[in-house]
Amino acid sequence: MTFSTDSKALFNGLKSRLFNELRSGEELNLNLNAEDTLFVRLNNARVRQNTQVEQRRLEMIFQQGQRRFTLQTDLTGHLESDTDLCRSLLERARIETATLPEDPGVTPFVNRGTSQNIEDARELNFDEVITTLQKSGEGTDLTGLLASGPQVRANANSKGQDHWFSTRSFFLDYSLFTVNESKENKAVKSTYADKEWSTEQFLNNLTFAKNQLALLKRPSRDFKPGDTRVYLAPSAVNELIQMMGWGALSYASYKKGQSAFAKMVDQGAKLSPLFTLRENFDLGLTTPFNSLGEVPPRQVNLIQAGELKQLLVSSRSAHQYGVESNGADSNSWGEEAPRSLELMPGKLAAKDALKQLKNGLYLSNLHYCNWSDVQTARVTGMTRYACFLVENGEIVAPIKDLRFDVSLLNIFGSELEAVTSESHIQPETDTYSQRSLGGKKLPGLLINKFTFTL
Repeated sequence: MTFSTDSKALFNGLKSRLFNELRSGEELNLNLNAEDTLFVRLNNARVRQNTQVEQRRLEMIFQQGQRRFTLQTDLTGHLESDTDLCRSLLERARIETATLPEDPGVTPFVNRGTSQNIEDARELNFDEVITTLQKSGEGTDLTGLLASGPQVRANANSKGQDHWFSTRSFFLDYSLFTVNESKENKAVKSTYADKEWSTEQFLNNLTFAKNQLALLKRPSRDFKPGDTRVYLAPSAVNELIQMMGWGALSYASYKKGQSAFAKMVDQGAKLSPLFTLRENFDLGLTTPFNSLGEVPPRQVNLIQAGELKQLLVSSRSAHQYGVESNGADSNSWGEEAPRSLELMPGKLAAKDALKQLKNGLYLSNLHYCNWSDVQTARVTGMTRYACFLVENGEIVAPIKDLRFDVSLLNIFGSELEAVTSESHIQPETDTYSQRSLGGKKLPGLLINKFTFTL
């Protein structure tokens, strides 16, 4: 038996017993989040800590009429004891639900069918990977986190709906550190992630990072704030696209007056014809169903050649505002958020990006991004890690950190000059309570005018 098959047997046993416990007028939706992950912390290309985490967490959404109550519990993995625990929680849900006011946004559960998605892969060869990291990372102060193992997501409800998703994958989120000739601490950040480990692919990834590290050792150059041309590497694009998950693409946020793309809905504002964005569940980065078991189209076109085609709409928003759902999920703030975005590639070869940039800045990473003005889609943030001054198509020096303030409507609109033909997966690497699923597939972007304020 494997972790995934054990988890499936446990989930099947629990759902059968709990659904049989329901009384007239009661409905129940179950979500299982499970993982068996090896976490390895690295410092100076050596293992400093390793931990095996096996956990299964069950979410119970109990519903009676227009009242809904949600609770979560960690499971032991033993059917009998977990059944007793869940029965007690079911009774608690009955008591709590009876005290709640009616919620007009609650809709009855329905049977949206069954599905099974199993994306298996070979188990990581720990000895091979660590040996490779130690040898190839010698002298680089390679520091980071390696996480590997199976992950499970399952959903079922008392109407007969049943979905299963399991995958095995890994990510290595690492940085290389140095002190440059200006006596400043500098670092290169990189991520290597896939379903199966390839030493060749990792070494290519590391070689690129080492080349950037060598460039960081040069003396830093000051850069005067203002408007300049920039090349955004895919990891920097990721931070800006991430902001779209903060309400910009949410129908609920739009109706509440909190969407950064309201001008695209109300006034017909458009982005560049080079900009095409979609949810693509065929990437295999996350489940093809949401927390209520709704199955969206495998590909949801959001922005096509700069024109907004649709926002993300959950069943709650569909019920509340009288529109059609596209299977989006809502976060804890009641906003729909993307889960597997893909920004379509263009025609610029990545190797020619600096040549076409000519003079400006190469930005590998951004951070501390936040809205500075939601109504105009303005985002502020800082440059981070390997960011360089480019002159005549060549990197000449690292730069000191800068603060930027830009509108997504501009940098993805009239100021977007070119999109690279190569795209890279940017996986979610959050591990706060469990390993995240999801991510994005993104190219690099050449921006004609990017505004720095400090």
